[in-house]
Amino acid sequence: MLRRQSARESAARTYARALPIVPVRARGLTIEGADGRRYLDCLSGAGTLALGHNHPVVLEAIRKVLDSGAPLHILDLATPVKDAFITELFRTLPPALADRARVQFCGPAGTDAVEAALKLVRAATGRTGVLAFTGAYHGMTTGSLEASGGAFDVRVARLPYPQDYRCPFGVGGARGAELAARWTESVLDDPKSGVRHPAGMILEPVQGEGGVIPAPDTWMRRMRQITADRSIPLIADEVQTGVGRTGAFWAVEHSGISPDVMVLSKAIGGSLPLAVVVYRDDLDVWEPGAHAGTFRGNQLAMAAGTATLAHVRENRLAERAATLGAHLLDQLRCLAQHFPCIGDVRGRGLMIGVELVDPEAEPRPPEPSASAHGPHPAAPALAAAVQQECLRRGLIVELGGRHAGVVRLLPPLTITDEQAAAVLDRLADAIEAAARHHAHHRGQSEKDQPRRPPAPPPPFRTGTQPTASAPPAEERP
Repeated sequence: MLRRQSARESAARTYARALPIVPVRARGLTIEGADGRRYLDCLSGAGTLALGHNHPVVLEAIRKVLDSGAPLHILDLATPVKDAFITELFRTLPPALADRARVQFCGPAGTDAVEAALKLVRAATGRTGVLAFTGAYHGMTTGSLEASGGAFDVRVARLPYPQDYRCPFGVGGARGAELAARWTESVLDDPKSGVRHPAGMILEPVQGEGGVIPAPDTWMRRMRQITADRSIPLIADEVQTGVGRTGAFWAVEHSGISPDVMVLSKAIGGSLPLAVVVYRDDLDVWEPGAHAGTFRGNQLAMAAGTATLAHVRENRLAERAATLGAHLLDQLRCLAQHFPCIGDVRGRGLMIGVELVDPEAEPRPPEPSASAHGPHPAAPALAAAVQQECLRRGLIVELGGRHAGVVRLLPPLTITDEQAAAVLDRLADAIEAAARHHAHHRGQSEKDQPRRPPAPPPPFRTGTQPTASAPPAEERP
């Protein structure tokens, strides 16, 4: 099957290259391959599976629609299934947005929703330019790529996104975030900056593909104030961060802001294709037919999405993600003390990144105001090796970051304490093996090789896991 895939599918395929497995069954965190091997899935469909694979409430919702005889394809017609989805979605939104929201169904991926959001703000403002950020990822269609960090377009002005480890200003922390905000103000207010008054600003509250970089809450509030003062619609891309992933139902809630537009996909479809744009009613200037799409009426996805949204809300899984995510970050930072190749550990909730670096390479020179040397260069080859070592140990992880040097963990919100401990142990073993192999190829002597202690420290053991309640037994794989 893998040989046929290689012979017949596009050269653009990505996950299939790094993860040469053939899934045949799945439940919760666990995937079983055609060869009988079982894997702990910390990719979760690139963040799509908030409840993991084949969660009972999702399957029940899908079966209910199938058994009812309801139409599966309805374009943009009203149905009970669609009405229930919108009601549940609006129940979860930030109140200031929910009170005056409109929703546009797009189809069927997050990049389609980004395209619609950009089209919306351009229509509403009569302007064309867009403000976006370095390291951003908003999708693979043309307009979405223009707003993403790796693309170049004259209609998009690229602004610095604040981060601590590789701060564009070399200082990090609150000072780095303040400088990033001042840069944005300068670009907008300087008549000679070359940037015209834009149609909107699009940002990710946590950059996922960019390397799991959470935006500081103070910076988020500054962006909200800067855009509001200048009548620039603020678009929050919550495609990957939404539905409890970061420890709040929507990541913008950490900073307390209410954006003008929210782009939603992935988890809102309960594992099935669904994408929507939610926006303030005064931006709703579209004429009938101004934006459409054949597959915007996916009834099964709406039913699965309603079940997922309600289950996350009713079972307080966002709070669970915050507690367990903080615990995992603590344990990974403890692990980093034993491996010089771990440059940084960061994240929010169950959206976690481990940046791997080459500790033997010269670090970036410090800025004059910095108190220590800069970070070591990224190590994408080492990160790829860690990913492969994880797979050998039955753990599926993703890579991201500017140089593909960040190992990313996106487990389902239903992951148990015991499963979290197993993920940590397998990841630690994989890093040890990859670091040893990397050191060998660099010709390091045995005594200089980074190594893990003979026995893992107590925090890696199940007994020290947080006391937050685990999901019911019937939801476990």
